[in-house]
Amino acid sequence: MKLVNITSTFEEYDSLNELNEQDRNLVQKAIEAAQNAYAPYSRFHVGAAVLLENGVVITGNNQENAAYPSGLCAERVALFSANAQYPDVPVLAIAVVAFNNQNQLTEQITPPCGACRQVMIETETRFNKPMKVIMTGKKNVLVAKSVHDLLPLSFTSKELEK
Repeated sequence: MKLVNITSTFEEYDSLNELNEQDRNLVQKAIEAAQNAYAPYSRFHVGAAVLLENGVVITGNNQENAAYPSGLCAERVALFSANAQYPDVPVLAIAVVAFNNQNQLTEQITPPCGACRQVMIETETRFNKPMKVIMTGKKNVLVAKSVHDLLPLSFTSKELEK
């Protein structure tokens, strides 16, 4: 047996103010999207904003449903919307924020769920460009330069070719 160590790298910032203007604006769009989330059951509002290579920003928020599996996360709403409207334009970055049931930004970052990570890796693979992932909470901001840092052993179309 051999022990294999797989690592991921993130930049950590103490506040939004440390981000560059473009990233701060993207996070602000995600915050605005979170405020409009439809989350009557969990009261956990999530917002996402994606920056496309053409400069367009597309937002999304979580959409819950009484039949729980029928809802959709903010990240997938934003990415699917971006890909539907601009199918040939790469996604450069995605910002994700969440509000707790007191309608306040969560203390710690809220990372994307596994299904969203898989959709994010598909988008990154589709355009063959890294997608920056910006996750923001009250206490800190974590930035990954690629979705591969969130999902290091990802399943992509390359596995289907084997």
